[in-house]
Amino acid sequence: MIGTVLGDRYEIIEKIGGGGMALVYKAKCRLLNRYVAIKILRDEFINDEEFIKKFRRESQAAASLSHPNIVNIYDVGVDENDGHEIQYIVMEYIKGRTLKDVIKEKGKLTVDETIEYSIQIAEALEHAHKNHIVHRDIKPHNIMVTEDGRVKVTDFGIARAATASTVTNTSNVIGSVHYFSPEQARGGYTDEKSDIYSLGIVMYEMITGKVPYEGDSPITVALKHIQEDITPPREMDSTVPVSLQNIIMRCVQKSQIDRYSTASELLTDLKKVKYGNEDLLLEDTSLIESPTQIIPAVESGDENNMKKSKKKKKKSQGDGGLKVVFLAILLAFIVVSSLALGFFKLKDYFISSEVVVPDLKGMYKNEAKEEVEKLGLEFSIVNEVYNNEFEKDQVVNQRTKAGTKVKEGYTIEVTISKGSNLVQVPNLVNRNINEVNNLLEDVNLIEGLVDYEYSDTVEANIIISQSPDAYTEVEEGTKVNIVVSQGPEKKLVVMPKLIGLSEKEAKNAIIAYGLALDNVKKEPNDEYEEGFVFWQSIEPGTEIENNTAIDIYVSTGPKEEPEPEPDKEIPFKISLTPASENEEVEIRVERIQDESRETVYNKVHKINGKTIEIPVKGKVGSIFEIYYDGIYIDEIVHPGS
Repeated sequence: MIGTVLGDRYEIIEKIGGGGMALVYKAKCRLLNRYVAIKILRDEFINDEEFIKKFRRESQAAASLSHPNIVNIYDVGVDENDGHEIQYIVMEYIKGRTLKDVIKEKGKLTVDETIEYSIQIAEALEHAHKNHIVHRDIKPHNIMVTEDGRVKVTDFGIARAATASTVTNTSNVIGSVHYFSPEQARGGYTDEKSDIYSLGIVMYEMITGKVPYEGDSPITVALKHIQEDITPPREMDSTVPVSLQNIIMRCVQKSQIDRYSTASELLTDLKKVKYGNEDLLLEDTSLIESPTQIIPAVESGDENNMKKSKKKKKKSQGDGGLKVVFLAILLAFIVVSSLALGFFKLKDYFISSEVVVPDLKGMYKNEAKEEVEKLGLEFSIVNEVYNNEFEKDQVVNQRTKAGTKVKEGYTIEVTISKGSNLVQVPNLVNRNINEVNNLLEDVNLIEGLVDYEYSDTVEANIIISQSPDAYTEVEEGTKVNIVVSQGPEKKLVVMPKLIGLSEKEAKNAIIAYGLALDNVKKEPNDEYEEGFVFWQSIEPGTEIENNTAIDIYVSTGPKEEPEPEPDKEIPFKISLTPASENEEVEIRVERIQDESRETVYNKVHKINGKTIEIPVKGKVGSIFEIYYDGIYIDEIVHPGS
């Protein structure tokens, strides 16, 4: 592929990676003179029309995402090279490494790194889920880390296009099965909570350096996701904060309802840990600890009852001798009688006359039963099926063919119709394309042809029309064709540079380029003056569609730090972690201020390795001397904040 030009503009330079579904190349866009990444589908998927259709649909949906933590998709196309079809996606080129490579290099990540990366991944998921796109393949291999530490999640929406063939192939599934949710492993319904489960596994691997489940085969690992509980991270590394463990364990609950409801909810807890509000996450420790249970002892009265029961049993065994003799005689009588009766029955069978089996097909079951029993035969319904040719309760077929001669008493087995299997077509118009499969599966219908049309009135990914129409009755298994809106016809524009422009100039530029302003956030910035843009959500020079929403950050000027009043006493805390061979230590703090000395703290503390926060007050520049058991240890100068 090196040197191949796709779409008359993307020149492939080198191979930079690959996975179960595609190979990834670095390429240069001749039109915009920039580097891009191109993902090319592997050959085994090229002839799968259903897969290609889903692949293109999901890729186009993912292209609508615009977020700092999601790799931008610029283009989706198909080309030919020597008669060979090439399906490809053009993406933002990221200079960095996968999160999997980072974990392998470091062994495991620090708590701060784990939390920071998790927040960025969760923010990407939050944005995608709000746009009704579920990733379905969150794993470290699909997460890029740039040289400046920013996380970029890739392959959004593409995983949904995978067919059963991609799952059953061991080489394809081995990289993903360690991060599968239980519902994915079972082949059940997946939703946003499936991504949250996979992110929980990624967080587990970041903080411990290992995935929670290992096995000899993908099937073994998948079964463990369904059946086995995850070992809490603190059992592997006691330095993992309890609050972070609680977040991970909630993410990886087997039942979807027990996980975080949304990525936004997960983000809230992650930020609590990041900014020191860990105690807010310790309300429910049931995920990591199991309370000791007391088993009730056997009472002395219970023992006496058991002894009486044994004596009674022995007595009853002694009295039963005569009963055994009587029962043996009775049994012998029954056996002899049965043999005699069986003989007469067999005799009647062999000398009984033969009967011709009637044709029951199409008869109602009551009529058929009457006809069969009139001939001295038995009637039995062995199966009931849906059938559009026969009305409800009519005989569809019979196991013994009509015209066959059988003995009287022979059982004629039949299959009865449950009536037509017509179902009502659900209304798909104005529903999102991602809902179609579930709506159709609920009534045993199948998604048929999917066409796309531009629309100025219907937003992208919403269904415009369907065939057959809603509420008509069709047979189960019928294909329902749909037309999906692509939104207004879009044109490609090059993202202008907004950084350094005033807020008004930036807004004018966004309008002039046919883009849309989404959010304007104002924050202090030491580099740019008040009212000037210092960050934009899409990098300058990026080729994007018109009407793409853009976020900007506008400076409010340098962050002002209030200067302390020189003669005002300002409170602050001294953090100490005393160490001593004794169990207790007396801590005394003396303040030297305005040429005078004063004891401002004197208290005995137990030594348990924990940090002690000592509140004091003083003027800026005052000195605080620290004594343990009367011995001078250190001194601290009031910092002024």
